[in-house]
Amino acid sequence: MSTFQLFERFGVELEYMIVDSSTLDVRPIADALLERASGVPESDEAQYGNIGWSNELVRHVIEFKCAEPEESLEGLAERFQAEVGRASAMLREMGARLLPTGMHPWMDPHRETLLWPYGNKEIYRAFDRIFDCRGHGWSNLQSTHINLPFQGDEQFHRLHSAIRLILPLIPAISASTPFVDGKAAPALDMRLDSYRNNCARVPSITAGVVPELVTSKAEYEERILGRIYADLAPLDPDGILRDEWANARGAIARFCRNAIEIRVIDLQECPVADLAIVQAVVCVLKAIVDGRMGSADLVDAAEQAGLERVFLACMRNASQAIVDVPGLLGALGFAPDKPLQAWEVWAGLLERCAPRGAVWMEHMGLILERGTLAERIRNALGEETSREQLHGVYARLADCLEQGRSFVE
Repeated sequence: MSTFQLFERFGVELEYMIVDSSTLDVRPIADALLERASGVPESDEAQYGNIGWSNELVRHVIEFKCAEPEESLEGLAERFQAEVGRASAMLREMGARLLPTGMHPWMDPHRETLLWPYGNKEIYRAFDRIFDCRGHGWSNLQSTHINLPFQGDEQFHRLHSAIRLILPLIPAISASTPFVDGKAAPALDMRLDSYRNNCARVPSITAGVVPELVTSKAEYEERILGRIYADLAPLDPDGILRDEWANARGAIARFCRNAIEIRVIDLQECPVADLAIVQAVVCVLKAIVDGRMGSADLVDAAEQAGLERVFLACMRNASQAIVDVPGLLGALGFAPDKPLQAWEVWAGLLERCAPRGAVWMEHMGLILERGTLAERIRNALGEETSREQLHGVYARLADCLEQGRSFVE
């Protein structure tokens, strides 16, 4: 269990899909890649320096993550980019490559899903038995996770409330999934639209994605985890899924390591882009936690229904979503009675919070000026697309990943 104070350490995880070098169809060879990287058959992990590699639920996804919490986010993008290069070199010999963004644009999960067959396979099989993991919300989604530490109930309350306030706005800067099943999706962040419905059989697991207001570990365990465990029990009599990671809200408390994990960020086109969004989210959270935006009472008073409505708007319309919830605007230091587009909210927040001269603001400037990656992909393709057109743009995105550069249509 960690003993770090607020914002004293950071953990970041990036998930990538593995695809065929030529066709870009998914390739379920994460096990072969991890064996090559670790030298151990059926391995579910490898490590280079402080960046670990690991498996995920399905065999066409590989995750890179901080093996230990980092003191700073500076320089982390470059280290993740080095691992992208290392993995790309290995995959090239297997006729495969890494593909960024939060969803594969034409994967058929009902036909192409292969679950991870080693290690924690009992957990994966339990999820599959209860929810059927052959769906976009399980087997076709890649994200960036941020892990932030806390100590004790007071810090947990401040951090969780700040995350709850900003989480609905995150898709407005991170949406990267405008295509699904080979056609334009109904939401610019289709990953989150799929994700929010993947546990519909047990609604308490995901709830409204935006976490509820809770002020202590005991309250969290009673109101959130206790409800999930009770609802799962008839479907999971052996208690295989009775753990805090069964909670699938957009941010979850990990009391086992005294951290909160933010899970709503779509994977971007390269680590520089991912870490720019991480930096933006963290700097705004610091300002909220420190009381630089508004009082703690205002932060806690933001109405759940309003936050969930903003989340859905940002999920569907990304930077162009309308933010019109007075409690949210007021708690972030804006005029509560003046609706804003989501990009305007982020522009105002970063103007107040971002350190002057921050390198990561260059990519955030691109997002604020040209739109999220989803909007840039949609602009490059239009509404009517052929497989050939999709392939052309997503091959460019794979090139962006390997070269560590932003996608500009």
